[in-house]
Amino acid sequence: MDLKHQTINTHLSNLSSHSHTTRLAALRHLRLLSNQDPAARPIISAAGAIPHLLDALFSSSHSIQDNAAATLLNISISDRLPLLSTHHLLDAIAHLLSSHATSSSPNAVQSAAATLHCLLSFVPEFRPTVGARRDILHYLIGIIESSDSPRRSVKDALKASFGIALHPPNRAIMVQLGAVSALFHLVTKERIKKIGIMEDATAVIAQIAGCDESEEAFREVSGIPLLSSLLESEGSSLRTKENAVSGLLNVVRCSGEETVMEVREKTVSLAALDGIVYVQDHGSAKGKSKAVALLKLVFDGGSSCNKNCCDLYPVELDS
Repeated sequence: MDLKHQTINTHLSNLSSHSHTTRLAALRHLRLLSNQDPAARPIISAAGAIPHLLDALFSSSHSIQDNAAATLLNISISDRLPLLSTHHLLDAIAHLLSSHATSSSPNAVQSAAATLHCLLSFVPEFRPTVGARRDILHYLIGIIESSDSPRRSVKDALKASFGIALHPPNRAIMVQLGAVSALFHLVTKERIKKIGIMEDATAVIAQIAGCDESEEAFREVSGIPLLSSLLESEGSSLRTKENAVSGLLNVVRCSGEETVMEVREKTVSLAALDGIVYVQDHGSAKGKSKAVALLKLVFDGGSSCNKNCCDLYPVELDS
């Protein structure tokens, strides 16, 4: 057994110590190793550390939570299978997220949300599993809508929500749990422009627009006028405008004629049209195709627009 294996096994044995100081020191070493040495991550997993790390998320100590959650995040970057095969992974993450506004460490909450995002991004089969956990979806939405949530926690909760929404059946559940209201409330906050979350929030909106339940939820929060205003705003980034176009198209494809007419009415203004044309001229290849489809909807009633509810090119979140 080489020195690296011996060191990891020593730290792992210390995780079972009755001494808080000893456990914390072991977690700090594992966190450092998993961060600085990617080759150490599978060794840490193979040594049986993951159940101990997950158990540490139930600790009342913020330092224990922080180091355990950060180590799990590091492992999720390149050694996902052991995490996914640990049966109480989601239970531990749900426990940590459930107290995001009270007893959980903000840093640990952020790391837990980022771990979900990482796993959801690279393992599509994990998306329906997480989507079936309404408690986790509820906690993520709670982080997004809480004015007390740290910026980084909100950002990673949005990224995790985006990954969940990539599985179409999850979108209706997210709508039922209040995601539409929380996301549009976030978008309308003036502070959003200062902390760089607008693109992430609108990317999630664009995804969850692609379900039958989105029509009524969008109507209740004036979602279509708000997305149109993002097209009109000179302060909106290109990615935000691409997401607005995608969201409008998705809600049209999953809605009735009344919503189609509202989208046409709200995007026919010169400023909104300028925003769509800007995406057509300067957007990504997918963004350009969506802008063309929206322009067709505005000018010819969308005769060529498929009205079946479907996914319109997922807009990737930034890393």
